[in-house]
Amino acid sequence: MMGNAISGVPRWAVRAAYAVPLLTLPSGLWRIALAAGLPVASEPVRTGWGVAYVLVLTAVTEGLALLTLGLVQPWGEVVPRWIPLVGGRAVRPLAAAAAALAGACLLFALSLLVGFVQGGNLADGALTDTRAQSVLLVVCYTPLLAWAPLLTVSAIAYYRRRTAPTAVQDRGLEGR
Repeated sequence: MMGNAISGVPRWAVRAAYAVPLLTLPSGLWRIALAAGLPVASEPVRTGWGVAYVLVLTAVTEGLALLTLGLVQPWGEVVPRWIPLVGGRAVRPLAAAAAALAGACLLFALSLLVGFVQGGNLADGALTDTRAQSVLLVVCYTPLLAWAPLLTVSAIAYYRRRTAPTAVQDRGLEGR
């Protein structure tokens, strides 16, 4: 079992949840390289705001990916006590699963949109100058295509596990 995963979570669901942050990492590293001025694209990020945007986008992306771990760890069932106002309360399975599935739908839509828009830019060399830059870009961004399906199956496994009659009785969460 990986990390602090809850016992009873299927091994495949744990692996799917842990894969998500790892799959987002290459694109984040590519963006950091871009912000650092490394020759990974045809145009470097030149302004302070551009660098800030790229770094914030990377941090937000990785943070959202890490939230997938809540679907297999204890903090996805009970909010950690250190969080103001809601700490110690049970996480409602429908709320967590609905948020995850909404995120997965958004990711599917973004994948299609970016695929159509940026796919043409990649083909005509608008984003990169060299073959090596193009290959690096594809290698770093292709793993993101697995984020939505992995989040979807993780969310479904979470909801099924949390709403199964024995799971509700075992945790004493009836009526919450």
